[in-house]
Amino acid sequence: MTGRRRVTGRRFTGLAGAILVAGVVAACTPGPGTDPTEPTSADAPAASPSSPDGTVTTVTTDLAAPWSVAFHGDTALVSERDSARILELDADGNPREVGVIAGAAPAGEGGLLGIAVRDSSLYAYYTAGDENRLERFELTGVPGGLGLGSGETLLAGIPAARFHNGGRIAFGPDGMLYATVGDAGDRGSAQDRNAPTGKILRMTPDGRAPEDNPFPGSPVYSYGHRNPQGLAWSADGTLYASEFGQDTWDELNVIEPGGNYGWPEVEGIAGRAEFIDPVQQWRPADASPSGMAIRNGVVYLANLRGERLRQIPLDDLATSTEHLVGAYGRLRDVTLTPRGSLWVLTNNTDGRGNPAPGDDRILQVEPGN
Repeated sequence: MTGRRRVTGRRFTGLAGAILVAGVVAACTPGPGTDPTEPTSADAPAASPSSPDGTVTTVTTDLAAPWSVAFHGDTALVSERDSARILELDADGNPREVGVIAGAAPAGEGGLLGIAVRDSSLYAYYTAGDENRLERFELTGVPGGLGLGSGETLLAGIPAARFHNGGRIAFGPDGMLYATVGDAGDRGSAQDRNAPTGKILRMTPDGRAPEDNPFPGSPVYSYGHRNPQGLAWSADGTLYASEFGQDTWDELNVIEPGGNYGWPEVEGIAGRAEFIDPVQQWRPADASPSGMAIRNGVVYLANLRGERLRQIPLDDLATSTEHLVGAYGRLRDVTLTPRGSLWVLTNNTDGRGNPAPGDDRILQVEPGN
């Protein structure tokens, strides 16, 4: 595999009671087909670049169904869903294989999904047959020659399916490890606090339930989720999460410890006291939100079906500005580099997009105002 970096920018006008742990039998059998709420690009309405001016520079190209980006020091690491490879990028954006997550078994939306790095360890969330797992691997060597040590299972037995696996993992400002888990097609499990599906989980770096979690002895942090795939914290420590709806509304949520976000009883803003409403919602054709990042008081949210980067100010969460609409196809992840640059990961080679030459790629984006 080769990658390349363009030296000139392109200008646009517009632009989880108790949780199931290792060895627990999966409660949901993988089903056929794919999730109709994360459809192919062909199902999205035609769009052209719009919104304020911004600069886009290509960091690397020719990635195969990439899913997540994390940093080991200044070195970018990328997960590829179907190949189960971890890649490192050099200063010129050229990729090199660090290792393969041997237990990963891609099917539908499952495979090697989110990754995170802490204290020279790589954390990976991946699908292995009828379960999803969270493992930790030592990162060996130095940049340009990184390798993976043997894996240590932190959490297993999370039911998997061909769709709704969640999969985003990230360390919060409290030093805890958070993971998004979809309902794996078992809608009712999202309301069952003893099931791991349909949840956001909060764990120590060793995979244990912290003593200050909302439900004693459980890593469940919030519940009532359908398929959350984005996590980000603002400067004051507030956690935000993005979520795929079904047919009506996709969501941006402010996550409260122990909060119930309503699925499958409600979708989107319902105005019912027992559930926490999203702070903003969108039609799935315009969204299907996945990864997200927060920089300088602004949420940046990657959208798959909607093929756009959405910019949401924290001081006015009911508004948003759209960038890159239709310009680069499906967008899977947004991350901040150690230097504060905004990187966007495209996702056109995952079987649902329309790949262009050089897809998939990482873009460095500087949106206009």
